[in-house]
Amino acid sequence: MVDAVNINVTKTASSKLKDLDFSNLPFGKHFTDHMLVATYADGEWQNVEIKPYQPLQLEPSLVAIHYGQSIFEGIKAYRYENGDAFIFRPHDNFKRFNTSAERMCMPAVPEEIFIGGMKQLIELDKEWIPTAADHSLYIRPFMFSTDTIIGVKPSDTYLFIIILSPTGPYYSAPMRIVVEETYTRAAPGGVGFAKNAGNYAASLLAMQLAKKQGYDQVLWTDAFEHKWLQEVGTMNVMFIINNTAVTPSLEEGTILAGVTRDTALTVLKEMGLTIEERKISIDELIDAYNDGSLKEVFGTGTAATISLIQELKYKDTILKFDLSKLTVAPELKRRLDNIRTGVSADTHGWMERV
Repeated sequence: MVDAVNINVTKTASSKLKDLDFSNLPFGKHFTDHMLVATYADGEWQNVEIKPYQPLQLEPSLVAIHYGQSIFEGIKAYRYENGDAFIFRPHDNFKRFNTSAERMCMPAVPEEIFIGGMKQLIELDKEWIPTAADHSLYIRPFMFSTDTIIGVKPSDTYLFIIILSPTGPYYSAPMRIVVEETYTRAAPGGVGFAKNAGNYAASLLAMQLAKKQGYDQVLWTDAFEHKWLQEVGTMNVMFIINNTAVTPSLEEGTILAGVTRDTALTVLKEMGLTIEERKISIDELIDAYNDGSLKEVFGTGTAATISLIQELKYKDTILKFDLSKLTVAPELKRRLDNIRTGVSADTHGWMERV
């Protein structure tokens, strides 16, 4: 185990911050001066350091490249008016990261490296945190196998890295979504609940085909009947039916247990809505739309936060939502934004000071 306060720190000789245009921060395009790197070998974590952001030198035979043993997380940090930096629910991401690691036959990362190292890294690059509305410091912890051998088995060595990216909104406008009927994101017994790289690679073709139709993303359905709704793109999805927030259940293990999903459900309950985590079919959704009880559909995720959906397409049926009449999602986003930026009291202990 490594005590976070003893992590070796090498500062950059020249900061890139002076060249950053805070008025133009596309998602995931810019990275801060430093990164955290830790090595797993001989059954333990070692060589934990914070050093200047730099390229990695990797062997062509790297197991992660050939067999996809790679996981990651997405977390956000915010800076309050007094200059203090806060991370949103990092311990929940820490737990989910190690859940993914277990599923992918990878070693758990200790809290003092994941959380302690993250805090040291953010403190070092705190000036990179943007303060404009819908902006934040995106935190990307990730781990991948580093054995150099062609053979299908869990690696004996790994790299754990954290990089930071000052960023603006992931989706800049409300989305148009097509319901996916051919391709499958996840099935029971698979790795849908794990945040592993392969899940995202497998989603790309369906997304590209949706874009060719003029849509932004897909709403995934189950692997067997293609009628039970799962996730929308890279986000969890929620449906406001009358005064009830319905979201697909996590029980089958096909859906990522989103931290923003859990946060949204808590706040929606505080807003007076009934919460239902259960199976929901596209047929039920269309019926609710036709009888006027389906009021809103939106996505929730770390990158996207709360993302409005203005249109859903299923076969020849198109469900359209008048953005001017939406009330739940905008109010949910407002409340979450206020908590994250320190405007409203954090009564749940979600914000952790760096």
